[in-house]
Amino acid sequence: MGFKATDLIVYPAHGVGQIVAIEEQTVAGACLEFFVVYFTKSKMTLRVPTSRAAKTGMRWLSDSSTIQHARRILGQPPHKARGNWSRIAQEYESKINSGDIVAIAEVMRDLHRRAASPDQSYAERQLYTAAIDRLSEEVALVSGMTEQEAVKELESAIATEVRRSA
Repeated sequence: MGFKATDLIVYPAHGVGQIVAIEEQTVAGACLEFFVVYFTKSKMTLRVPTSRAAKTGMRWLSDSSTIQHARRILGQPPHKARGNWSRIAQEYESKINSGDIVAIAEVMRDLHRRAASPDQSYAERQLYTAAIDRLSEEVALVSGMTEQEAVKELESAIATEVRRSA
């Protein structure tokens, strides 16, 4: 995929990380090459076999047009999921862990509630927090802003839609 040391990447299950090295290790008698990826936010290091990087969903940061598409998703009315909460929560978690920035924006949009809303469950808040963390981290890096600024911008895109539909 053309990744090299110092590249910023997105690993679906962990968010934005930086390749700090590419190393070779002998595992079970076979010499394998690994990307060593460091995730600043969680202070975690992950070794991803270079031959499996694409299969795991590791990708470059989104381009600005994809970020704009995610912002447009946030401005749409929320989709009201039907079915039992367990299945819906699994679908949201799968979208978050897919690494697809548009799918993550959909989760954020669908789970957004006004801060004072007492009807949002703990599980909804946890999923919403995971979605906004993943989305804001990537948007901040691509757009050249802080994560806090990205969170405010993304939440204001949803708030604009909420005011329009009210």
